[in-house]
Amino acid sequence: MKLAQLNIAKARYPLDSLELKDFVDNLDTINRLAERSDGFIWRLKDDSGDATSIKAFSDPDMLVNMSVWESVEALKDFMFRTHHRDFMRRKSEWFYPLAEDTYVLWWVPDGYIPTVEEAKSRLLYLRQHADSPHAFTFRRPFPCR
Repeated sequence: MKLAQLNIAKARYPLDSLELKDFVDNLDTINRLAERSDGFIWRLKDDSGDATSIKAFSDPDMLVNMSVWESVEALKDFMFRTHHRDFMRRKSEWFYPLAEDTYVLWWVPDGYIPTVEEAKSRLLYLRQHADSPHAFTFRRPFPCR
């Protein structure tokens, strides 16, 4: 089993704005870093190489990021022990805080690539039922079954 993750963020400004320039200008760097990280398997991207143009929600300012990793530890290492953490520290500059969970984790079979619709349903399930083996967060990661 592998770990899938979806995270969403509501942009404070248009992607082509000066306020988001630092974020947008570093997408390729952070995406390459993810792809070179131990435990990385796959990430959602369009023909341009990122997922910023993928509109998974009716709100056009809602950005999605989705990936698959070998383990919870591999994802956490990338998120919190690489240059990625420097951008996470700045997220309040670029994105609105949301009252509900903005990310979800779940286990997928080896070789399986989840769909955006499946990921959205996992996030909704998490919001309605809290952490469970079906959909969870770093607060309570469930072991793979």
